[in-house]
Amino acid sequence: MAIILGIDPGSRFTGYGVVKQHGLKFEYIGSGCIKMGEKPMPERLKIIFQGVTQLVEQFQPTSFAIEQVFMAHNPDSALKLGQARGAAIVAASLQELPVSEYSARQVKQAVVGNGGADKSQVQHMVKNLLKLPGTPQSDAADALAIAICHGHSEQNLIKLSGQAKKTVRGRLRR
Repeated sequence: MAIILGIDPGSRFTGYGVVKQHGLKFEYIGSGCIKMGEKPMPERLKIIFQGVTQLVEQFQPTSFAIEQVFMAHNPDSALKLGQARGAAIVAASLQELPVSEYSARQVKQAVVGNGGADKSQVQHMVKNLLKLPGTPQSDAADALAIAICHGHSEQNLIKLSGQAKKTVRGRLRR
């Protein structure tokens, strides 16, 4: 059993989602947003850092997954997003959590089955996969999707390592 904290970084809203993984199934633990508003950037980064630290202390995750920076049309936006990611990653790293990063395309592929899915499709699938009574807010849904993507990736690595062991054993027997 794993508890995964997923983070959808942003410079105004940073979404978070926490799921418990039981094999191929996921259980909803919590989600929401760390809100920074219109404060100066250094203060926003401090809020992200403190917020992620608090989430780690509250939920005691065993792993941390975050969305990678995508190249935005606006370089200033990409830089701010990178700073927000950095604050979250440092908070997780200082808590000794393993950090995994996934592209938006990987997350959408893992949750929706289509790397080009839109936000409403991600929200819908997260709601269904976690059996939620309502549709989660967009940033929280994205963070939950990141956590689910990480869980699927870990399961795939376990499967691959098992297949590799079988292949090696098969070669040894010959």
